[in-house]
Amino acid sequence: MATPYDAIIIGTGQAGPSLADRLSRAGMKVAVVERGLVGGTCVNTGCTPTKTMVASAYAAHLARRAADFGIALDGPVRVDMKRVKARKDAVSGASRRSIEQWLQTMPNCIFYHGSARLQSPQEVSVGTSLLTAPRIFLNVGTRPRVPAMPGLDQVEYLTNSSMMGVDFLPPHLLIVGGSYVGLEFGQMFRRFGSEVTIIEMGPRLLQREDEDISMAIQEIFEREGIHLRLNAECISAARQGSQITLGLSCQTGAPSATGTHLLLAVGRTPNTDDLGLDQAGVGRDKHGYIVVDDQLRTSVPGIWALGDCNGKGAFTHTAYNDFEIVAANLLDHEPRRVSDRIQAYALYIDPPLGRAGLTDAQVRATGKPALTAKRPMTRVGRAVEKGETQGFMKVVVDRESKQILGAAILGTGGDEAVHCLLDIMYARAPYTVLQRAMHIHPTVSELIPTLLQDLKPLGGG
Repeated sequence: MATPYDAIIIGTGQAGPSLADRLSRAGMKVAVVERGLVGGTCVNTGCTPTKTMVASAYAAHLARRAADFGIALDGPVRVDMKRVKARKDAVSGASRRSIEQWLQTMPNCIFYHGSARLQSPQEVSVGTSLLTAPRIFLNVGTRPRVPAMPGLDQVEYLTNSSMMGVDFLPPHLLIVGGSYVGLEFGQMFRRFGSEVTIIEMGPRLLQREDEDISMAIQEIFEREGIHLRLNAECISAARQGSQITLGLSCQTGAPSATGTHLLLAVGRTPNTDDLGLDQAGVGRDKHGYIVVDDQLRTSVPGIWALGDCNGKGAFTHTAYNDFEIVAANLLDHEPRRVSDRIQAYALYIDPPLGRAGLTDAQVRATGKPALTAKRPMTRVGRAVEKGETQGFMKVVVDRESKQILGAAILGTGGDEAVHCLLDIMYARAPYTVLQRAMHIHPTVSELIPTLLQDLKPLGGG
């Protein structure tokens, strides 16, 4: 006998619990299904635990620089990885328990722990239970992608998920992938005390960013003693005693890299392969992401996809915004769309990178006449006072409409200061509004109005 509900939500990532709360408060009977840890990637293996570890790594780095600030420490700085992990587990665990309690006490909501599978457009099985509902919301997230590499099955490797169990210091960490995950872990473990080698098959780090950002981050990493192998495609893996050796196809440098531990950071795969989507007729793209329209509806009426599994964003904030879009359309009768949002994210290395809108390359591709400005962080009083002057800030604006098209702040506080520009972009106000604003001194944000006074034509490359 099937149990009827008004809505079924599969997955408890950032979109799921909030949507369950809105639907239940609207009087709907809601079933929430989770097969793993409540809270999804962000709470358990992503933002919350990794940024807690980044904070520990920053503390170690700052302690080593104590003399720069006139502070004397006795003896070398030591990192206790078991305590680092315990702190991370405590922060992550508190967040997970908070969500669990929320779901357990939510009125009109029943929680199921198990693997969900669609049996039809309105039926979901969870173990021996069969649930039915006219509305189904898929919030199943993604998992680390493991590349096809000869020999990989013969060596132990880590992913961003299994790294959460590491309570020791890898003597030499090999990282395959020079993008966001690889860079955050690379700098983090270098500051903990590991030797680190990052292997990237492209010609530079962070291929999606502008070249000046990639080059600046490369300099920051090399200054910290992180080894970088660019233009180096991994073609094999092998165990040699206590070491792991990766065979490389590269233009320069040695044809291999050897270390004690291996981290794969080569992207994500959507958790859609065992969900029964074909039985319900839900369409996927060639990468396995669920195809959705501008309001996150799938190819089947009554089924929506939210969060990472829909390919519309790979961040906690985009997943939460997916919830807001669905709730607004269903409950508030407010037509909100995915295309209304502006791309924005941060890379949590030190100094962090805050990004909003288009890159310079993307603006050039539009053919729009544009203006740009760039200032080094050495011109920011707050950065000088903190002794953290690496990086720069830059902005690009539409020459005709005067609207801001994109911005990047690579520098201390850049992940926060970039919101000054992002909010003006959402307001569709001309850059002159921000240019004439009076900001507080001394802050990182105070240089943004000054930056906007130095706009020049955006060049061709």
